[in-house]
Amino acid sequence: MEAKVEHLLPKAQKVCRISPENFSLNRNVRVMDATNNVALQAFLKEAGCTASESAEPSIEVRLVEGISGAYDYALPHYDNEAYTVSITPQKVSITAVAPIGVTRAAQTLCQLAEGWDNGAALECVNITDWPAFKLRGWMQDVGRSFISVQELKREIELLSRFKVNTFHWHLTENQAWRFEVKAYPQLTKASNMTRFAGKFYTQDECREVAEWAKQHGVMIIPEIDMPGHSEAFTRAMDHTMQTDKGVEELKKIIDEVVDVFPDSPWLHIGADEVAITYPNFLKTITDYIHSKGRKVVVWNPINGVTINKAAGFDMTQMWSTRGKVINGMPNIDCRYNYTNHFDVFADLVGIYKSNIYYSQKGNAEVAGTISACWNDRKLKDEEQILRQNNMYANIIASAERAWLGGGEQYVETGGTMLPNSGKVYDEFCDWERRFLFHKDHSLHEVPIPYVKQTHVRWHITDAFPNGGTADAQLPPDTEGIKDLYEYNGKTYGVTLATGAGIYLRHTWGEGIVPAFYAYPKENTTTYAMTYVYSATDRTVGALIETVNYSRSERDAMAPAGQWDRYGSKVMVNDEEIPAPEWTSPNGNGGNSETLLTNENFTGRKAAQVKLRKGWNKVVLKLPFNPNGVRLKKWMFTFVLTDLDGNHALEDVVYSPTKSLGAAAEQAVAN
Repeated sequence: MEAKVEHLLPKAQKVCRISPENFSLNRNVRVMDATNNVALQAFLKEAGCTASESAEPSIEVRLVEGISGAYDYALPHYDNEAYTVSITPQKVSITAVAPIGVTRAAQTLCQLAEGWDNGAALECVNITDWPAFKLRGWMQDVGRSFISVQELKREIELLSRFKVNTFHWHLTENQAWRFEVKAYPQLTKASNMTRFAGKFYTQDECREVAEWAKQHGVMIIPEIDMPGHSEAFTRAMDHTMQTDKGVEELKKIIDEVVDVFPDSPWLHIGADEVAITYPNFLKTITDYIHSKGRKVVVWNPINGVTINKAAGFDMTQMWSTRGKVINGMPNIDCRYNYTNHFDVFADLVGIYKSNIYYSQKGNAEVAGTISACWNDRKLKDEEQILRQNNMYANIIASAERAWLGGGEQYVETGGTMLPNSGKVYDEFCDWERRFLFHKDHSLHEVPIPYVKQTHVRWHITDAFPNGGTADAQLPPDTEGIKDLYEYNGKTYGVTLATGAGIYLRHTWGEGIVPAFYAYPKENTTTYAMTYVYSATDRTVGALIETVNYSRSERDAMAPAGQWDRYGSKVMVNDEEIPAPEWTSPNGNGGNSETLLTNENFTGRKAAQVKLRKGWNKVVLKLPFNPNGVRLKKWMFTFVLTDLDGNHALEDVVYSPTKSLGAAAEQAVAN
């Protein structure tokens, strides 16, 4: 499919189609760009355009004082990204306030040129564009895991297409120190690593990644965690950071980090989750970093430490419910954007429809957002890290919200439920449509488990008391799908819900992130029910999950033959879909080094489901008996797909009431 302006992701702030004609690519063009923008040059090469002084079609770049209507605010070391693009059949005109705006314009052109098989072209449009939030990023925890240089460069290249502009590189952890330090080679010795031993980044490799990021308009924020999360340092040096020797060694390490990342004005020092025992430890470190001409980022909160400018901190990264904006400095919202706790479907909805820390657009104290991935649980390799954390979809959804601004409610109020209709539903449908276009184009080589979910409809019952027994026989077991049930003198109804993934109780629980039930009760059972219309008899794929195992939790896995420890059941046409054959049934969840394998649907092949012609009944029986589970998730995932699980079936109709409707009838007919 040929790209159109309607596929832009993130959406541009202002777009006007000015002509049915196009600007043809794959030809000689005259390039007038005094900024010599690397991203623009790369686009022209990719588009088959050859620079020629005598060519009539042209591409012109101009830097201007300002762009009418564009929003901007002060964030140190983040320039104004506003730009305009005007495309006529013979000319592409770009204006920008700063060179980085030219890069953003080039990324827009890359998207407009996607998907053309022959005669690639750009639609004739006028675009005026700018970000609502200036910091839009992602974090890779390579201390616990390891991501190759090749993969990091691919992430930078692909994510920058969607105007993601910050890579937070978490280089050190308890498990391993990944940044080569010339002065202390023992830091990266395999014997001092407890996970992916021997894997680290040489300084030359770090410089390579840094230069690559610069070319793509991405700022790197390197993180050397101190004094917390530093057991690898202690193993290598035989003493902790909070000693006289440790502080002096950290200064030499900072010298090398600064040298390797010359274009990184920010240095992240972590500083959380450990008691500060060495006198003035943090102030000594921040003073030294400032003496090197760099600014300091820390996690927020820090145990027992007041965060302010006087302490030497310049920007914070808010995490957990305790992270609050610190007045007088920029703050990054990372509070509910830990993708290691996300399921594939519902949490993405939550983060997309949420605003960023109660703000419609950025300001001097709300800088933007970062999607962070913490792999406390070991995953086999980088492909599994990307797939099981649904990395690309989550980062790109978060980045569009940061670019566009808005979001009607913060996730603490709005939760993760997708509305059944209305403005928010329509906006998410539009994001989903555009994202799936790019999944099939520029992102087609990377693992993305997300599929279309906005057409999936359920009736979810009120929760029935089950007396602590998962197999308790309740009215839906014996009476089938209905709108009302009578049980023990009470009436139980159903509520319409939309989406492939539904939280009945969110990971963080009631009172923190709202879910389907405002106040879910333990020792109850609910039923998610729908009918699916298929035009033919066939076998299809299905993505099914009744618990999503966070990549940071150590809960025990499901017993053999069971979908989860709660006793859930999945039935299609009254036949039970068997649970997967678990790699580690009842596996010990008490150890983070227990490999997380096929417990999540992202780590296994799609289930096989037989559909018959006509209506098919789908029922999920979902008890909530979470004995001994720390994060009491109550949820489910179900969506029908192709046999490989890569794309949702769009020629079926989900309807709890067996209603096709005119649009659905047409879809089935086609």
